[in-house]
Amino acid sequence: MFKGKEKQADVQPVKLYHILEPDQVFIDLDVNPATGLSTSEAERRLALHGTNEMRGGGRPSAFKILLRQLANLMTLILIAAIVVAFVIKDWIEAGVLIGVIAFNTAVGFLQEFKAEKTMDSLRKMSSPTSRVLRNGHQVVVPTMDLVPGDILFLESGDVIGADCRLFEVFNFDTDEALLTGETLPISKEVAAFTDPELPLGDRINLSFASTTVTKGRGKAVVYATGMSSEVGKIAKKLMDTEKNRMTPLQRGLHKMSWVLLAIASASVLIVFGANKFKVNSDVLLYAIGLAIATIPEGLIAVVTLTMSVGVSSLAKKRALVRQLVALENLGSVTNICSDKTGTLTQSKMVLVRAWLPEEGVLRVAGLGFEPVGAVTMTRQAKLNEAPQVNFDESEKSKLLDDAVEAVTVDSTTISPNVRRLAEAAALCNMSEIKSDEATGEWFGIGDPTEIALQVFATKLSMGKPVLTSDAHQWSVTSEFPFDSGIKRMSVVAVNKLTGEKVLFLKGATERVVPCCTGRQDGEYTTAVESDDLQAFLDPRIQEMARDGLRVLSFAYRHLTEAESLIDLNKVDREGVELNMTFLGLVGIYDPPRPESLPSVMECYRAGIQVTMLTGDHPATAAAIARQVGILQPEEDGQGDSHYVTLGQPVMTAREFDALSDEEVDALPELPNVIARCSPDTKVKMIQAMHRRNGIVAMTGDGVNDSPSLKFADVGIAMGLSGSDVAKQASEIILTDDNFATIVRAIREGRRIFNNIQRFCCVLVGGNVAELICLLLGLAFRDKLNETVFPLSPVAILVNNLLTGTPPAMALGLEKAWPTIMDEPPRPPTSGLFSWEVQADIVFYGFTIGLLSISNFWLVISGFGDGDMAQHCNKGYSDECNLVFRARGAVFATLTLGILLHAYNCRRIRGPMWSWRMLKRFHENKFLMGGFISGTILCLLCMYVPGLNTEVLKMKGISWEWGIVLITLLVFLIISELYKFGKRRFLKPLAVATEEQVRLQRIWTESTLISSSGGLEK
Repeated sequence: MFKGKEKQADVQPVKLYHILEPDQVFIDLDVNPATGLSTSEAERRLALHGTNEMRGGGRPSAFKILLRQLANLMTLILIAAIVVAFVIKDWIEAGVLIGVIAFNTAVGFLQEFKAEKTMDSLRKMSSPTSRVLRNGHQVVVPTMDLVPGDILFLESGDVIGADCRLFEVFNFDTDEALLTGETLPISKEVAAFTDPELPLGDRINLSFASTTVTKGRGKAVVYATGMSSEVGKIAKKLMDTEKNRMTPLQRGLHKMSWVLLAIASASVLIVFGANKFKVNSDVLLYAIGLAIATIPEGLIAVVTLTMSVGVSSLAKKRALVRQLVALENLGSVTNICSDKTGTLTQSKMVLVRAWLPEEGVLRVAGLGFEPVGAVTMTRQAKLNEAPQVNFDESEKSKLLDDAVEAVTVDSTTISPNVRRLAEAAALCNMSEIKSDEATGEWFGIGDPTEIALQVFATKLSMGKPVLTSDAHQWSVTSEFPFDSGIKRMSVVAVNKLTGEKVLFLKGATERVVPCCTGRQDGEYTTAVESDDLQAFLDPRIQEMARDGLRVLSFAYRHLTEAESLIDLNKVDREGVELNMTFLGLVGIYDPPRPESLPSVMECYRAGIQVTMLTGDHPATAAAIARQVGILQPEEDGQGDSHYVTLGQPVMTAREFDALSDEEVDALPELPNVIARCSPDTKVKMIQAMHRRNGIVAMTGDGVNDSPSLKFADVGIAMGLSGSDVAKQASEIILTDDNFATIVRAIREGRRIFNNIQRFCCVLVGGNVAELICLLLGLAFRDKLNETVFPLSPVAILVNNLLTGTPPAMALGLEKAWPTIMDEPPRPPTSGLFSWEVQADIVFYGFTIGLLSISNFWLVISGFGDGDMAQHCNKGYSDECNLVFRARGAVFATLTLGILLHAYNCRRIRGPMWSWRMLKRFHENKFLMGGFISGTILCLLCMYVPGLNTEVLKMKGISWEWGIVLITLLVFLIISELYKFGKRRFLKPLAVATEEQVRLQRIWTESTLISSSGGLEK
């Protein structure tokens, strides 16, 4: 909400809606609660009231971006040079300097403006959304588009987008600490109050913008947005003050810029000292030019561009980056902790099996959301009579085959217990399934697990719409919503026809069984202890879980007369969810995504450990983990395994949480799968990985996942199923909830870091080359013992333009090399300017600088007569012909040498000038274009009459090209020898740990097995 300075309507006075009944509110806001606003009416109100945003903050205006470009260090030095040029009446030099400022400012402005536009559009994509009723349909809209009169749907984990009046609640609590300072959640009601002066915290029939739903669900109508909301009144306290904070990478670059500024200042003093501090206009301009050549003025701009392009690229790959620091951490990730459902699997759940004591196994045909498919009952007296189901592609149809002697379940054959199970599946359920009127396709609204249950009930003609119709008259009066801490949900349903008041309970078996004191055995209810019931169910659960099915348990009981007289919404659920009768088990199949196995193998290839943290049963989690490659397949008959063993395989959260930190650290390997995982378990796992020097990426979607997302080095929220709280706690949002997207993001993070290293080597190395050449050039003296500059101040600036930002920008866009995932993760202690990068900058810079100044000496003294004439710094004369030609050779060598060095930096150690790599010369079209255009401009500067001698104070060359080309060839040979030495004598760029070596070996074995056709599930 807190973005943008877009024009909004004036703040409007807000009525006291807490003293109005819901019907009065609907009339006042002119909205029908059954259909909501129409699209046209919502657009009209949006124009009237303005967007639902806070004033202030927002992205910088174009004027501010332009001002930043003019206020940087580079521009200030150039302005000083212009002042000097005007003082000495050197109009040509002054004009050139003004042109340089205009060019630099234009390039920097366009880069930053484009980057800001990109980031702004991505911020809007990742901004909170709200579910509203428009035209009678529930739709998701950006929170900024909410208007007074919108009907909001709210549930646990939502961040409320605007001030609203509640008119329907089920166990609805909100966290309003932001406004009231109250640390405990506030339980909400619908009834109106009579006191118009009621304190804000006591208006419990209202909910406020930016507060969080902690429990339950509800519906509300919006009455205030933007600056008219309560949070708008204190907006200045809530502005995002961290938005412009630099990342560690940017801070490092900033520090480096100041170091180079110090070197530039020292260089100026050296120039003055070499001229015995007899500073005339020529010496002063030369000193300023040298200072400009030392400072990589385009570095921050190129970093910004590279980052914004990377963020945009990731957005196209369905990963929205909320914080730039995530891009820096992605390249160092050593561990990925991933949820199973929807991330590693398709989240296209289908209930394929159910089991009821003394009745047998229900098999359910049909896939997807369409409620079509036969339900058959097979008696199962003994466990080993149940056919085993495998999930190979060739055998998947076995899930849907009718068993021998199976009875089709329909309205005439359905038993009371199967009917009760269907009622529980439909009513203890917040999802809906609908048919699209236009296409006829079925779709689900809500949690995928609940959708699968709703589809199952609908196949038996007992879906929620049917049960709540006039024919059956069931209604839900109370609800205890699902909570990830207790892993169960219950509702109270009342049948007006029969007078039944039933509590239905569903959830993880180990959380349902302790609530049960009986078991439904056919027509009879058998009293049973919790431990005995669990032991009775374990073989059935294991059977389903081994087939990769997610197992849920159902239970029910009738309410007592005393319970029927009270509002159970106000009673603690622990006092209600007891004395239950166990009803049965259901098995839900969620097939793995086809890309999950290759993506996990890609992680192993890159030396990244993948850990599954799931709320499922251990056997279910293990089955899916084997299918996606996180665990080794079960051993075959000979006892051979297809993969290297991965250490401690599967643990439950209870087992893992029971270990002390010392015991966890003593484990040879951390578990690869943790089942029945709780939010606290996730945090404990991250801490354990941190103690092993891991860099952790953690996925999460629920409210309770926020601590682990914050605690992880890279928090990744689910865009489709994630709550607003989880999204705001994360650095990256996956718009497709796909594990493969995480791997693509890591690949992109590595590419960005490598590219920044490459263009830093070019930019700073080029500055070092210019510095060395120009400083050593101070040794050349004319007949008057005055310094003869190897390049004029203007030529220095032009060379800086040609060899600075353009090739750096091109390297920032360099594609990832095919081997980028063959390297283990970059150590977190390894900064941008490692010792090797620093050595490269100094070596290449000194080499190009020495070769360039050597050509100056060769032209004048090696092949010339050594006559440097006099006053050649001021202008051209016949006597200065040799000096001007030598400057042309220096300009060509320095310009082309740095442009070739940009190609050199495409690979830090690998050979760049082999025949194989020459064939890839054109791969980076931006770099190739920069090289060609830079070469053409270099030739134009040297050969255009007037421009060469009058402005740049150099002259075109002829035979000297032989020296220049030989020098460039020598540079390439030296570069290749230097790289060969690094490959021969230095350690690998990233040294893999033993664990990373083992992971890469797993990938290798998997690849060999796959290529030979022997990969088995």
